[in-house]
Amino acid sequence: MTPNHDPAGPEPLFDLVRPDCWAGGVIFASPHSGRDYPEWFLSESVLDPHVLRSSEDAFIDRLIAPAVAAGAVTLAARVPRCIVDLNRGADELDPAVVQGAGATSPDPRIRSGLGVIPRVVAQGRAIRRGKLTSAEAARRIDRFWRPYHAVLGALMDEAVARHGRAILIDVHSMPREALSHLQGPRPDIVLGDRNGASAAPAVSDGVHRALAAAGFSVRRNSPFAGAHVAAAYGRPQRARHVVQIEIDRSLYMDEATIRPHSGYAGLAARLARVFAALARMRDAGDGLPMAAE
Repeated sequence: MTPNHDPAGPEPLFDLVRPDCWAGGVIFASPHSGRDYPEWFLSESVLDPHVLRSSEDAFIDRLIAPAVAAGAVTLAARVPRCIVDLNRGADELDPAVVQGAGATSPDPRIRSGLGVIPRVVAQGRAIRRGKLTSAEAARRIDRFWRPYHAVLGALMDEAVARHGRAILIDVHSMPREALSHLQGPRPDIVLGDRNGASAAPAVSDGVHRALAAAGFSVRRNSPFAGAHVAAAYGRPQRARHVVQIEIDRSLYMDEATIRPHSGYAGLAARLARVFAALARMRDAGDGLPMAAE
């Protein structure tokens, strides 16, 4: 296993870990589990550091780590989501955050304060007072957003070149309350493929089956169908597949204290088996399409 860090700058921006043998072009990524909060950002924010952490997909980087031993690549951000959101486009700027940004976007995520440079954390709590200059916003995007996406794009290209296809499993966590509006039993996991636009049915169905076989209840594309990563990298007609999964945080952590609870070990073991099975899906015999290019 070979860990890699971003070579630019004094601190690593992500953890990229490669297996000794990449089994089949599968990548597990966690763009929202970063928890390296620089002092300059803590000084800028009006929120307590613990409150800032409410936007993290806490511990998802740890939960995907066992996939490396099964032959998958893992990529986990270190930059916190509340500094720069890696699952948004670089142009998704909120005019309430950045001076000179365009008129209010029709995108409901941006309107609610969840652009590429977020205005709020969970429960709509404002991160800072005032706005950033356009130069400062560009600096943050260049420093944090572009390196992550450069390596993710390169991994997708490499997977197709080496294995005939790339499968990105983009892993997130969701607050328990995010599904409070649903009638009936709440799913453990929401699987998103942008309603089939970011992954071929065989890929999405394979991920769904693996999760269901491990005892997870799964819902498809509602309320989370996939955001920027799925839209930007999912090109199933070119053998580039992206499936987003959102895991109910209450299954493994106390959301108030942001600490693993007694269910963490069991959940981690179940997911490790699922991720190992997905990492080893390599050919048409596994129900997954190879490249057409």
